[in-house]
Amino acid sequence: MSKMIIVVAPSGAGKSTFIDEILECRELPISDLITYTTREMRPGESEGCPYFFISEEDFLKRKDKDFFVEWAKVHSSYYGSSNEQIRSHWQAGHAVIMDVDIQGAETFKNKFPEALIVFIQPPSIEALKDRLLKRGGGKLPPDFEIRMQSAKIEMDWAENADEVIVNDNFKEAFAIFRKKVELYLGS
Repeated sequence: MSKMIIVVAPSGAGKSTFIDEILECRELPISDLITYTTREMRPGESEGCPYFFISEEDFLKRKDKDFFVEWAKVHSSYYGSSNEQIRSHWQAGHAVIMDVDIQGAETFKNKFPEALIVFIQPPSIEALKDRLLKRGGGKLPPDFEIRMQSAKIEMDWAENADEVIVNDNFKEAFAIFRKKVELYLGS
């Protein structure tokens, strides 16, 4: 199997929750691609969950050695996806699922045109702001303005995705997402 599901969304739209939930569906042969990042670890995160946290120096060395199938600088931090991890999951007979930004989605789609790109859209920019506030314990993240500017660009980009799902009601939105994934894996 060499299938790839790419989940794209503005920060706070729920992409990690969609991926976590679909991975709980044990009957689906899907493995998460864990991205490498230079951003700081947040409370509740650990090494390998949801990222591999590395220094900028280490990241740039790996980039120069073609370790990453794609990489990008997003919100002042680097993010990259490992070639080896993708091959390993495919050899195990699993589709790969990942969340990336729009730059990463375009890179993957160019390299893997059969990939399924699903855009998770928040119901509104205000709802997105509220989610970021909740995630930050009532405080906006330091890069909030950058995230809001990026969200507007990302939401305009959504028309490039294979599927767009509005995450207004998670249960309903996830049911649509799961059906799209099942159809894709069955093809």
